[in-house]
Amino acid sequence: MPSTSTQETSPQADASLSHGLKQRHLSMIALGGVIGAGLFVGSGAGIAAAGPSIIIAYVLSGLLVMLVMRMLGEMSAAYPSSGSFSAHAERAIGPWAGFTAGWAFWVLLCTAVGLEGIGAAKIVSGWLPGTPEWAWVALFMVVFCATNLAAVKNFGEFEFWFAALKVLAISLFLVLGVLAILGVLPGTDAPGTSNLSDFMPGGGEGLVIGLLASVFAYGGLETVTIAAAESEDPVRGVASAVRTAMWRIALFYVGSMAVVVTLVPWDSKEVVEKGPYVATLDHLGIPGAGQLMNVVVLVALLSAMNANIYGASRIAYSLVERGQGPKALGRVSGGVPRIAVLASSVFGFLCVLLSYWRPDDVFTWLLNMIGAVILVVWIFIAVSQLRLRRRVEREAPEKLVVRMWAFPVLTWVALAGMAAIFVLMAREPDTRVQLYSTGAMTLVLAVVGYVWQRARARD
Repeated sequence: MPSTSTQETSPQADASLSHGLKQRHLSMIALGGVIGAGLFVGSGAGIAAAGPSIIIAYVLSGLLVMLVMRMLGEMSAAYPSSGSFSAHAERAIGPWAGFTAGWAFWVLLCTAVGLEGIGAAKIVSGWLPGTPEWAWVALFMVVFCATNLAAVKNFGEFEFWFAALKVLAISLFLVLGVLAILGVLPGTDAPGTSNLSDFMPGGGEGLVIGLLASVFAYGGLETVTIAAAESEDPVRGVASAVRTAMWRIALFYVGSMAVVVTLVPWDSKEVVEKGPYVATLDHLGIPGAGQLMNVVVLVALLSAMNANIYGASRIAYSLVERGQGPKALGRVSGGVPRIAVLASSVFGFLCVLLSYWRPDDVFTWLLNMIGAVILVVWIFIAVSQLRLRRRVEREAPEKLVVRMWAFPVLTWVALAGMAAIFVLMAREPDTRVQLYSTGAMTLVLAVVGYVWQRARARD
């Protein structure tokens, strides 16, 4: 258990950060944060494996994510912190847990920044043949590093407009899709259920692959609880974001998957090659819609870069404030942890260089290492919520602005779901390596965190 002094100082960890995010920023970050590159691009592989049963996969994983977000929302409304789940894990389990969850997530976010930069560069260089991809990645890195070095409201404004465009695009996609399904879109015939007749072509194994793909597509929802600590009203911001999570996940993820598999044959090559959204719009024959969706995918990738640099820098700052990292990363000027922003951006750019220098070994190893980090984070969230809920009820019940449904039953259900996903990952050759690599990194971080905790206790 953490010492009393840790519990008292943790809530003050964000005292020197600015509070420049307005409620409209936080609301749109919560809304647009659901719509990521994983949905626009990565869902194609899930459809190819699971067929129309990808709908079931997204429903199941969506239910799990709703439970995780509810648990995280309960703790973040009670104890707003830029460290989010890392700070909650330290408070509930001990400093070693906060150290492990925080630094594992930092590596995940920084690596994701590099991956998103590569994806965005491929789109732009496709439009402008002959331009080097690395130059575009460097440009994106400079822009978003500069954005995050400035006042936090700049990050909020970028994300507000990025998210607004994503929400508008996917809303239009859903409207066009429903009209086409009903047969009232000019130039299209209602497909009926012809594309749904072979609902589970890959059998149980295909559904498992689709389920694993859908779980990792939900990554990034945690950013809103990190951002809430720098908003004008952190408690209200978290409560509002978490309470709308259910319909957002149902509409954007499950709804769009249902539209795609109803309109386009699941085994169409375009679903994987172009992405399910571009393939669907091209299938409907809407002029220029496919290229327009590519612009939206680019925006989603750039938005994720921006958000991940922000999230990584705040997680690093929070860890240092709690004495769990290099002190230099905790320096704040103008309300922004600028050294942490630079360090997170540099690590992200290093990942890009590794993808060019050592694509067959070092970069692949790095990708495998972060493959299951999000599940590790979710486990820390669930265990932390189990332990903190009773404490808050006892010591400060007024802080339970957001409450986990049917506590503790649904918390245990969520933990059982995470354990089941780990078992499924161990059964699949492609994900087994990720599971073991992530496990090794988590174990190393836990050992380092525990040794640091014991040394600090002796001091």
